Amino acid sequence: MLYILSCCIFTLSLASKSAAQEIKTNEGIRIPAEREPVRPIIDSVKIEAPVPVITLTTQDTVKPQREILADRVTYTAQDYMRLNPRENRIYLYNNAQVTYGDINITAGRIVLDNERNEVYAYGITDTAGVYTQKPVFTQAQNVVHPDSIRFNFESEKALVFNSRTEQGEFKVLGEITKRENDSVYYMKNVKFTTSPNEENPDYYFYARRIKLVPDKKIVSGLVNMYIADVPTPLGLPFGYFPMTDEQTSGFIIPSFGDDNNRGFYLQNGGYYFAISDYVDLTVLGDYYTNGSYGLRMESSYALRYRFRGNLSFRYEKLINSERGFPDFSESTIYNLRWNHSQDSKANPSSRFSASVNLGSSDYYQASTNQMNTGNRLTNTLSSSVSYSKTFNIQPQINLSIAATHNQNTNTEKINMTLPTVQASMARVYPFEPKVGAKKGIIENINFQYNFRGENRFQTTDSLFFKPEMFEDAILGAQHSIPLTTNFKLFNYLSVSAGTNYTESWVFRTYERSYDEEARREIVDTVRGFDSFRTYNFNTSIGTTIYGTKNFSGKGKYQAIRHVMRPSISYNINPGFEHYYDEYIIPESEGREERVVEYSRFQGSLYGPPGKLFSSSIGFSLSNTFEAKVKDSADAEPRKVKLLNNLNISTSYNLAGDSLKLSPISVRGSVPVIQNKLDINFGANLDVYALNNENRRIDKLNIQNGGSLFRLTNANMSFGYSFSSRDFSGGKENVNRLENQTFRNGGRPDDLFGKDMDIDGSFYDEHEADMAEEEEEEESENSWYNFDIPWDLRLAYTLNYSNSARQNDISSHSLMFSGDVELSPKWTVGASSGYDFVNTGFTHTQLRFGRDLESWRMTFSWTPFGVYKQWNFFIGIKSSLLRDIKYEKRRERDRRL
Repeated sequence: MLYILSCCIFTLSLASKSAAQEIKTNEGIRIPAEREPVRPIIDSVKIEAPVPVITLTTQDTVKPQREILADRVTYTAQDYMRLNPRENRIYLYNNAQVTYGDINITAGRIVLDNERNEVYAYGITDTAGVYTQKPVFTQAQNVVHPDSIRFNFESEKALVFNSRTEQGEFKVLGEITKRENDSVYYMKNVKFTTSPNEENPDYYFYARRIKLVPDKKIVSGLVNMYIADVPTPLGLPFGYFPMTDEQTSGFIIPSFGDDNNRGFYLQNGGYYFAISDYVDLTVLGDYYTNGSYGLRMESSYALRYRFRGNLSFRYEKLINSERGFPDFSESTIYNLRWNHSQDSKANPSSRFSASVNLGSSDYYQASTNQMNTGNRLTNTLSSSVSYSKTFNIQPQINLSIAATHNQNTNTEKINMTLPTVQASMARVYPFEPKVGAKKGIIENINFQYNFRGENRFQTTDSLFFKPEMFEDAILGAQHSIPLTTNFKLFNYLSVSAGTNYTESWVFRTYERSYDEEARREIVDTVRGFDSFRTYNFNTSIGTTIYGTKNFSGKGKYQAIRHVMRPSISYNINPGFEHYYDEYIIPESEGREERVVEYSRFQGSLYGPPGKLFSSSIGFSLSNTFEAKVKDSADAEPRKVKLLNNLNISTSYNLAGDSLKLSPISVRGSVPVIQNKLDINFGANLDVYALNNENRRIDKLNIQNGGSLFRLTNANMSFGYSFSSRDFSGGKENVNRLENQTFRNGGRPDDLFGKDMDIDGSFYDEHEADMAEEEEEEESENSWYNFDIPWDLRLAYTLNYSNSARQNDISSHSLMFSGDVELSPKWTVGASSGYDFVNTGFTHTQLRFGRDLESWRMTFSWTPFGVYKQWNFFIGIKSSLLRDIKYEKRRERDRRL
C-alpha cells in the first residue's frame, strides 16, 4: 500500500508540471512532457473506508525481502521513460538502453516488467514504415541482432526472435533462440554461413535445431546445404562445426580423382595436430588403387623474439603398370625440406640458420602430388645449415660451423661438406697511432688470420648416406695470413699492396706410376698427413677522374658528368716445382718415350699448387655517365644515369712466352627506365687470331687479315616487372610470391607459372587478400573500373659464342608472366616464353580465377609439353569449411 501511495504522489507531481517543462531524471535523461502526457491514476483508486492510523513500534515485524537481482539495473532513453504503476512496468522509447552486469540491450522500445523481472525489447517503425532500431543483445564479446528479445533478470534466460550473430567466421541466423545461460543457446530453424552477405547468402547450411556454444562449437541435428536458396543432396544426419579462435586438432578430408598410370586416388588426406601454441604437425597421405602411396609430414614452429621455422618430409612409393607385366616397375622417392631463421635480437653474438632441400634427384619430376611447376624445372638442390659465433675480445674472433649440400638432379651427382669450420681473426694494425687517424704506408699495415677446414664427400644419388659415401671422404684444412697496406700517392692516387701466405693440410695424397705390363697408369692412395705452402704478392694503383660539361640555355639537359676510375694492378705468383714428381712411359708401338709430371696433391681437397711462375699486369677502367635534367622551368633538376658501370678490363702476362694479352672484357648496364629497367650486356674481345684448327696462335688478328678485335662471346639480359599501378600513381606492385615458392625449392618468380596450394588458391592470393583490406577506402560503387588492373613480368636472355668460329647463339629466349583483373571477381593470367634457338614455346601455363564471394574457383592449364596437365578446384574459402570442395586433376601419360 505504501508503494502504491508513493507512486501516486510521484505521478501527481509529474502531472502538475507545465506541458513545456522538462524534468531531469536520476539517470540524467531529460523527458519532454509534451511528447507523452502522464495521466494521473489516483482517480482509479477507490477508498471505501478511512485510512487506518499506523502506529510505529521499536521493532519492525515485517521481514525485509531478499534481493533477487545480483546486480544493479540501469536504463536510459532518448525520448521518454514512462512508469505505469498499475502494470508495474517502465516504458523506454527511442534509443533505449538497459544494462545489467555484463549484459547490455539496446533497442527502439524497451519494456521493463518489475513484476516478472523481465525485459522486452523491440524495434520501432519510422514515418516511412521501416522497422528500425532493432534490438542488439550484447554479453561480453557475444553480439546478437534479433527482431525482438524477451529476457529474464532472475534466471538470465532469454527468448530471441530472428536473431543474427557472428561466431568466428560463421554468421548464424535463427528464427527462435532460447538463451539457456551465458554459454549455451538453443536455436530453431537456423541458417549458418560464412558468406559476407548475411541477408542473401550465396550458400548456407540449414538445420531445424542446433546447440550453439559461443566461440566453441555448433552442434546440429539434421543439416542440409543450400546453394542460392536451392537445397542440395549434400546433407548430414548431424553436424559438428568448431568455432574456436585457437588452433585445434582435426581430420583433413582428402581430395579424390583418377590417374592414367595409377588408377583412382585419394590425396592430401590426414590429420592436423595442434600440439601447442609454438609447434604444430600436419600428417597427410595419398593412396592409389594400383598400390602406390605417399606420406607427407609438415611442421611449423615459432617462438616470439627467438626463432621460427618449418620442417617437411615427403615419401612416395610409386608403382607403374601391374605386377607380371613387362613394363612393371617400382621405385621410392623422398624429399626433405627445413627452414629455420633466428631473430636478430635473440642473441647478437651468435646465430643459427638452416635452409635444407635434399632428397631423390627425380622427386620433383616423378612425384604424383607435385603442383609446383618451378620445382619440376629446377635441376639443382642445395642446402646449408650453419652456426656462427662472435667472441668480443681483442682482437675479435669469428667462428662458424656449417654443413652444405649441392645436388645436380640431371647427373645425380652430390657434393656435400660435413662439416665446414671457418675461423677468422679481425684485422690487426700493429703500427697504428694511439691518437688520431692512420696515415702513411707504415701505419696502415695490417694482417689477419683465416682458417678453413672441410670434410667433403663426392657421391651419387644411389649412394647418398650409405657406407660407401663415407669411405671416400676428403679431409683438409687451410690457413691463410694476408698482410696488406694502403696509402695516398701525390694526394690523387690510391695505392694498395699486400702479400698472402697460405698453408694447406691434407690427409690423403696420390702417388702415380706406370705399369709396363698393364700399360696403364697406377694410382696409389697414401693416407696420412701432408701439407704444402704457397705465397704471392699483389699491388694496385688507381684514381677517380671527373669531367663535367655544362650546357647554357633553357634546354632540358643542364649538364653531363663523366666519371672514370682507372686502375693498374700487378700480381706475381712463384712456381712451386718442388711439389712435383715425374714418371716415364717407355716407347711402344711407334710411340716415343714420354715423361709425365704430376703432383701428389692432385685429387686432394685443394688441388696441387701452381707449378709455373706467373707475373702479370692488369688494367681496368670503369665509366659512368650521368645527366642533370630539368623537366620544366619551375622544376628542380634531377640526376639521370645514361650509362651505368661500363667496365673494360684485361691483363698482360709478363712471364709468358706467347699469348701474353688476355681477352678484353667489356661489361656494362644501360638504364632504359630509371630505377625500373636496366639492360645488362657483356662481351669478350680477343686480339689474337685462330689457325686452321680453330686454336689461338701468337699472331694478332689484324695481321691475319681480320679486324682489330675478334668477338669470342657476348651476352645480354634484362628483367622487368611493371603493372597498372606504375601508370596510375598508386602503390608499387610488390611480388610477394617469392617467400613461399622459393622456400619450397622453386624459382623466386612466376615465369614458370604460379604454384597452387591444397586449398585451390595460388600462393600469392593469401597476400592479395591482405592487400584488399588495405584498399577498403574505395567506393562501394567502384565495381566497374575503367583502369583494369594488370601486371606483367619479362625476362630476356641472349648468349653468343664464337671462340672457335662457331658463330653460334647458344641461348636466346624471352619469358613473360602476367595477370589481368577483368573485373573485381574475374582474374586471368598466363606464364610462357619463346625459345628463339629451338623455335618453340617454353613451359606455358594458363590460369583463371573466379571469386565467388565465399567460394573460390581456380583453373590452371598447361596445354603442351612434358608436364601437360590441367587442374580444376572449387571450394569454400573459409578455413573452417575448407574440406567442402571439389577438385579434379588430369595429367598426361608420361610414358607416352
